[in-house]
Amino acid sequence: MSNNQPLAERLRPKTLDDYIGQGHLVGKGAVLRKMIESGNVSSFILWGPPGVGKTTLAKIIANTLERPFYTLSAVSSGVKDVREVIEKAKKQQFFSRPNPILFIDEIHRFSKSQQDSLLGAVEQGVITLIGATTENPSFEVISPLLSRCQVYVLKHLEKEGLEKIIEAALKNDTALKTKKIKIEENEMMLRYSGGDARKLLNVLELVVNAEETDEVVITNEIVTARLQKNLAIYDKNGEMHYDIISAFIKSVRGGDPDAAVYYLARMIEGGEDVKFIARRLVVLAAEDIGLANPNALLLAQGTFDAVHQIGYPEARIILSECTIYLATSPKSNSAYSAIDKALGLVKQTGNLPIPLLIRNAPTKLMKDLGYGKGYKYAHSYKGNFVEQDFLPKEIKNERLYQPQNNPSELKILERLKKWWGNRFG
Repeated sequence: MSNNQPLAERLRPKTLDDYIGQGHLVGKGAVLRKMIESGNVSSFILWGPPGVGKTTLAKIIANTLERPFYTLSAVSSGVKDVREVIEKAKKQQFFSRPNPILFIDEIHRFSKSQQDSLLGAVEQGVITLIGATTENPSFEVISPLLSRCQVYVLKHLEKEGLEKIIEAALKNDTALKTKKIKIEENEMMLRYSGGDARKLLNVLELVVNAEETDEVVITNEIVTARLQKNLAIYDKNGEMHYDIISAFIKSVRGGDPDAAVYYLARMIEGGEDVKFIARRLVVLAAEDIGLANPNALLLAQGTFDAVHQIGYPEARIILSECTIYLATSPKSNSAYSAIDKALGLVKQTGNLPIPLLIRNAPTKLMKDLGYGKGYKYAHSYKGNFVEQDFLPKEIKNERLYQPQNNPSELKILERLKKWWGNRFG
């Protein structure tokens, strides 16, 4: 393999045994490993941050199963390219021959028409689709295609995995083996990588190549000095992306409009996707402002719609307005806490019987069995309320929603106490 290739490409694993990380997917007995070992691979989407092995995993699967492997990048490919690959795949169809694998990198960048062009081939088994995305497929992949694909989530690599990658590079790469490399400290290399294997190897290669002798000693100070001259201020596909969005979210949550707008500007100046920022504002409105100011969600949704239609540069003003509004709003995570507590309760208790009085009774048999019997229509009572049991009897005393101490929810609490008495006392 040519030393002119980047180190990350030279060291790309060829088998599952060489693949580092994602044990929940490819470890012993894990879902993807079992699928590969069975030889029966269905279409799926790999969702995870950059540099965690999405492309590598797709190539390993194709090599292991000896399948024809086509690859397209959503950045540079159009509907015509998709159709050409599908035609090639059709020509390779034989009764006993497995279908080819089509790998689409950054599938979230495909337009609706591009994604539509894949549907028939995936449904008919002409190709097995493997998509890779750094964005939530629920937002970026059309529902008909998403329903035909399983989604597997890949995670940032942990310290142990990153250290194994460095060890493998020093041991196996022909170019690095020609030098005497001593790593006295690795903390800064790991920190700059942000759990991204590709970035880690790029850092290692940059530091090694910067030394004029064959004896290389790597320390945190040396790594920092080399990278300050080479790394971009904002990398929307790398570690800085996650640091800045984290700072933005926490500034809004913490009620600091100055910091929130500052980090918004950092993202805009760095070329961040306007839809990504707007989506985060919608989530913030529900998760952190919530019922303390229900209008926040309406404004955030309006912001999402507006900036999607308008785009930069004017969208910056709309994003700024929404950011400041959310940062200065009263905060409550009661809705967030309530649904998580409810989900935990469902997992713990399973499918408890729904009380008969609130069951649907569309047939005579169901009515004879007592479905709907005793149900009281709330609007027929004073104040449009009458006390009755809606929860299964096994958990009827559980409290999931806890109003918090803000003017809006204090009014809600007052209403609940009036209706339910001691239950919300």
